[in-house]
Amino acid sequence: MLFKLSVEMAMLMNIVVAMRIFYQQNLPSRAVTVYLYLRERSNKDGTCFPSIPTVSRDTGLSEATVKRAIQDLVAAGWLQKEPRLRRNGARSSNLYLLKH
Repeated sequence: MLFKLSVEMAMLMNIVVAMRIFYQQNLPSRAVTVYLYLRERSNKDGTCFPSIPTVSRDTGLSEATVKRAIQDLVAAGWLQKEPRLRRNGARSSNLYLLKH
């Protein structure tokens, strides 16, 4: 129980630190929302690949707002976005790498 509480406290502290940095950089709330969502979905390496419609549905933001938030995060250096392709060359969801 103590270990679980410590892990949860560490996660909370990371979120608090990230939030302070976001506010210092004047990032819009949409960027904060999307960053925290991607952080929750990412693996231990900080990567994830949810589609724009999935992020939109899960956060309650419109798809256009999610796209703007991702642009905000990339421009601020908080996120790296890489396109992914299927074997047949068709586009798939992007790969996101959290930088902080």
